[in-house]
Amino acid sequence: MKGVEEWLTAGLRSLRDDLWTIRPAPLPPFLLLRRLPHWHVMLVGIAIVLAGTAQITDEYRQGANYALICAAAQGAAVVLALRRPVPAWWLSTAVTVVVALGARSQLISGQAEPGASWPWGVPGLIAHAMVLLLLSLRLPTRASVAALGLTALVTYVLEGLVGAANYAPSGPSAVIVFAVVVLLGSALRGRREARTQLVEQETITAEERGRRTLLEERNRIARELHDVVAHHMSVISIQAQVAPHLVENPSEELKENLAGIRKNALEALAELRRVLGVLRSENPEDPYGLGAAGTGAAPDTPQPTLDRLDALMENTRAAGLDVVAAVDGEAPVYPPGVQLSAYRIVQEALSNALRHAPGSQVRVEVTHHVRGLYLEVTNSRPREPVPSSPGAGHGLLGMRERAVMLGGHVSAYPTLHGGFAVSAFLPRDGAATPGDGSHADPGTPEGLELVFPDDLDDLDDLDDLDDLDDLDDAHDAGGAPPPTGEGTP
Repeated sequence: MKGVEEWLTAGLRSLRDDLWTIRPAPLPPFLLLRRLPHWHVMLVGIAIVLAGTAQITDEYRQGANYALICAAAQGAAVVLALRRPVPAWWLSTAVTVVVALGARSQLISGQAEPGASWPWGVPGLIAHAMVLLLLSLRLPTRASVAALGLTALVTYVLEGLVGAANYAPSGPSAVIVFAVVVLLGSALRGRREARTQLVEQETITAEERGRRTLLEERNRIARELHDVVAHHMSVISIQAQVAPHLVENPSEELKENLAGIRKNALEALAELRRVLGVLRSENPEDPYGLGAAGTGAAPDTPQPTLDRLDALMENTRAAGLDVVAAVDGEAPVYPPGVQLSAYRIVQEALSNALRHAPGSQVRVEVTHHVRGLYLEVTNSRPREPVPSSPGAGHGLLGMRERAVMLGGHVSAYPTLHGGFAVSAFLPRDGAATPGDGSHADPGTPEGLELVFPDDLDDLDDLDDLDDLDDLDDAHDAGGAPPPTGEGTP
């Protein structure tokens, strides 16, 4: 019994919270119709005022002023339901009871028109159905069902218990109409909520996918940089071991210091291997480390540098692209991290050109500045059909992460002749110097929108510009490239 009492108490409390409130629950604008349905509801309210006044005066033989007040209250309930459906439902129910009780005496005395609809007149029935529809569109299903149940109870009390004479009973048909309206409104509300939840879930999924792609690319960069750091630590260890043999009669303090340096270097190498075991996959076909971690072996080949760019471009030519290289300036001694990032940026740009612009001509420019290294890879529009390639979204994202890590920046944008260009600047020492101008925006060509697509899918949508064939031929022949600007990744 105690459980039943608690259940009833909780149900009554929920009913009170749902139907004893004046909280606003406005009907939002529709996607296509905007505010048009709101104006239609207002027109329905005006029509109910006119029709309700005529019915109360003609069928129930009530006074004109009384009829106008009751009909105006019913129309106001319809309009009020656009913003506050619960108070509107109470107002509509109360007006219905007042009109029904007022007409009852007229029906019993025979003054009303015989066969008049009672307790629900046609205008009052339409008004209440409209209110229930708006209520069920905005409130939970339990509130709509509770309002429907109370409406049916009021109808039963008026027609079944109070009663009248010389009337056409409208209670059963009214309850059926109200039930259909509540069912329709609840279904539409459930559909709208499901669609909203689906959009929110898709947004969350897209954000999670982007975050996962970013983390995967950073793991990949960390694995590559491990080899660079491990090489330096190995050199430090070997030098610390050999140094005592290069000095005649080294002191014990020197030997102890060098031994400590070697020991620390070896410990650092061991820690690096443990970290790499977490980042690297045991599956060689899993380049992003998504498989089981912890047992993979590091590759034996060293990380690439700028010296291997010629071999990279030669392999790209063998794959079907016409690659032209241009080097400007004398190459200084760059840190290994800068050389590795520069190689990977050019490699990824050539890979994207091979994937999204088959048969195109590619120009690779490497410019050595005093402040750093400037790279630009520009391809013409594809000469062959572009196959679909959804990609993993790591291409341009990896370029950006490598450049930002070193204090540089990357731009990616479609060119004026229908191709695509990727440019990057990497500071000379792997870190931007304040005030060196390395982050200055060189300017955006007028009328050119810079984009940073996930995987160069925008190339599929570029239109051929036939009237710029001369510009395209001049560029492919090694002429001046189109103006470039730095996009915002």
